[in-house]
Amino acid sequence: MVRSQVERGDVPSGADQPDGAERELVLAFAPLHKRAFGVAIGAAAGLSLFVATLVYAIREPAEGMGLWLLIQYFKGYSISVVGAFVGLGWGFATGFVAGWFFAFCRNLIVAASVFLIRAKAELSETRDFLDHI
Repeated sequence: MVRSQVERGDVPSGADQPDGAERELVLAFAPLHKRAFGVAIGAAAGLSLFVATLVYAIREPAEGMGLWLLIQYFKGYSISVVGAFVGLGWGFATGFVAGWFFAFCRNLIVAASVFLIRAKAELSETRDFLDHI
């Protein structure tokens, strides 16, 4: 059963309906939505960089977090109020790409793992097939 069947309620009633443990397994192995995960990570990264830049620009510590290094990577970024907004955009873009790529890799690994586990299970079930003929 796939996640959409469980959400829509298209699961058979009675004895075939998944119990709590099976439903949790279906949800645990469900793929991550790449775009949604990217937006979530991007928003968190962008807001974090925005707040860090504003705090750093307002407090002006002598030795700080090293945010000046980001000037080398993000075009237009500076440690100022305007730079905080530029950092918000760059942080979102960088976080989105990182989140999307993480979700892609996780989905790929989970799909390959499930495929291998099912293939091994089917092989072990049919291993002694010719012994029963």
